[in-house]
Amino acid sequence: MENRIQIIDREGAIKAEASAGGQVVLAWKGEYGEGDRIIFRAGSTDTFYVLRADDVMDESFVYLTREEIIFDIPFEEKKLCYNPKAFTGERHYLTMRPAEEWEIKRYKNLAHNPMDQHGDTGYWPHASANVETRGESVFAARNAIDGLLANDSHGRWPYGSWGINMQDDAELTLEFGRPVDFDKILLYTRADFPHDNWWTQVTLTFSDGTEETVELEKSSRAHVIPLVRKAITWLKLGRLIKADDPSPFPALTQIEVYGTESK
Repeated sequence: MENRIQIIDREGAIKAEASAGGQVVLAWKGEYGEGDRIIFRAGSTDTFYVLRADDVMDESFVYLTREEIIFDIPFEEKKLCYNPKAFTGERHYLTMRPAEEWEIKRYKNLAHNPMDQHGDTGYWPHASANVETRGESVFAARNAIDGLLANDSHGRWPYGSWGINMQDDAELTLEFGRPVDFDKILLYTRADFPHDNWWTQVTLTFSDGTEETVELEKSSRAHVIPLVRKAITWLKLGRLIKADDPSPFPALTQIEVYGTESK
């Protein structure tokens, strides 16, 4: 089956495209405009692909549940959580390919997806939340799975985080799109002290109906949580208990979930 990458403008006109039976490479000369989209069209669904939306972004190992994946080119405020070199200039390099069997079977960070966006994306993993500070891109849930670990500041790239807008019932949902097994979760809480507060306790709830409450401490290092679960399709991070500190601003820089595909 054929795979295809297209660059589409706001009117639906094709600015560039490439296709192939396996790996697709689209190198094109031109500039992105407001309303432009990248369309990844896969030859099959319910399978694993490796996608790259821009040459300064990491590849995304994703599970596709749709034949057509749409990535909206970010501009202005929506661009602030991305590398400022991304989607700029007149030379661009995009790729897509079916994942190799060893990539599918290996032990990996099951939460990593630099291409995650708002909404029902059709590619997984995907992060969402019931609140994102002021609706700003630099505090969106997607930042918690983009692979960036810089947590000693806050705001624009590379310091994007999930911000909870001081909301006590804040909750982040991480969907894997298929069953996965894991044995370890890492939480990188934001550590822009004294601007930031931190959580002393968080609760992880899983799709199998179980939950785990974890004690945290003030730290810029990863909070390593050994936690074995099998055949999990989603998890939630919630019941976030702030420390007794003057700052009202705890936040999450990154969540990593290490494991394998369920057999």
